[in-house]
Amino acid sequence: MPEFDTVLHPDWVIPIAPRRQVLTAFSVGLKAGQIAAIAPREEARLFTANEHITLTDCALMPGLINLHCHAAMSLLRGFADDLPLMTWLQRYIWPAEQQFVSPEFIRDGTELALADLLLGGTTTLVDQYFFPEVTATALDRAGMRALLTFPVIDLKTAWARDAEECINRGLALRDQYRDHDRIEVGFGPHSTYMLSEQSLSKVAMLAEELDAPVQIHLHETRDEVLNSVERVGARPVDFLEQRGLLGPRTQCVHMTALGEQDMDTLTTFGAHVVHCPRSNLKLGSGMCPVQRLLEREINVALGTDGAASNNRLNMLGELQLASLIGKTEHSDSKAVDAWTVLEMATINGARALGQDAMLGTVEVGKAADLIALDLSGVHHMPRHDLASSLVYASDGTEVTWSWVAGQAVVRNRQLQTLDSSDLTNRASHWAEKLAAYKQTLEH
Repeated sequence: MPEFDTVLHPDWVIPIAPRRQVLTAFSVGLKAGQIAAIAPREEARLFTANEHITLTDCALMPGLINLHCHAAMSLLRGFADDLPLMTWLQRYIWPAEQQFVSPEFIRDGTELALADLLLGGTTTLVDQYFFPEVTATALDRAGMRALLTFPVIDLKTAWARDAEECINRGLALRDQYRDHDRIEVGFGPHSTYMLSEQSLSKVAMLAEELDAPVQIHLHETRDEVLNSVERVGARPVDFLEQRGLLGPRTQCVHMTALGEQDMDTLTTFGAHVVHCPRSNLKLGSGMCPVQRLLEREINVALGTDGAASNNRLNMLGELQLASLIGKTEHSDSKAVDAWTVLEMATINGARALGQDAMLGTVEVGKAADLIALDLSGVHHMPRHDLASSLVYASDGTEVTWSWVAGQAVVRNRQLQTLDSSDLTNRASHWAEKLAAYKQTLEH
């Protein structure tokens, strides 16, 4: 029997741990879905394996962890652009969702998104959207790793009548995937303004009882914070803490409108921040003070948000933008440097998931969730600094291979679990329907 399933021979390994290191002429052996060896190239070439893969001019690193997405909203890509958040939601997105969201919409939009995500290097996804059971099936078929935070909202939707039914359906899904090796289910209360105090308190009680992750949109805009103070007499993060929903299993998404007291609260309760730079900029929501959060040892991860408010689901683009706006936000060229954003997209994401013992670095014993990036392009030459090249020079097309639990889901830039032609045809079908509906909204 071969010693390894697969042995990978890249020119460089970026392990993330130890920090800020690059291994040259090392190979990585995979066995039973895990990283089983990291060895010098000449030694590894002698390993017996089912497959040896030479990755010339490639850097091998942990798969990227996208901590926030609404995958099915890929069908709304470009549907309503250049609008402020609440206008975008109330005039276009929410009406379109009421009109079209169905299991078929979720299936087609999710699979379209997964193709984009995989080709951009995402191997683990946190998603929050309606019909999460359909999303789970699509993710499982695609071979990805995921946390599904089922939506909890007080309004009637196509998926559930109210928050109570959201919770009941979500808990049933959690039971269904209890023993799944790649898919976990947690709570996704939308926000403090879309749920009553009672609903938020119920989510807090159940999440604590089940030790389940919670993801919530929080401090997305300055207006959200001001409205919260007027409505309930507390800033959203404080209101969340009062309801018992703030803790080390809480992922707070966006966090652009933050004061010192908010950051003190996050530090005290050990909650995580999910930064979605491109979406926040596109909606004019503001900028998350990433460097100040990191200086307080608050864990900050990265997400793309949905394609409706981003247009791309490419984490390499988020890496670059997070670093550049971090420097601008803090007027400091050293802030949010290249290595920092690489960590945000890997090990920090794993920490936010509570899975840093399994994901986020290239280490023996961890899951074989890996990506290979081609750095042969002229725009990467002369490669003085690999971290710099990956973050500042990448155009988002560098991913050539991707493995989840040791299985290749992208091979030589070709999707292995999804049919891109079929996805394109289905997307075109939805484009016609949505375009006709948009005309009714604007007349």
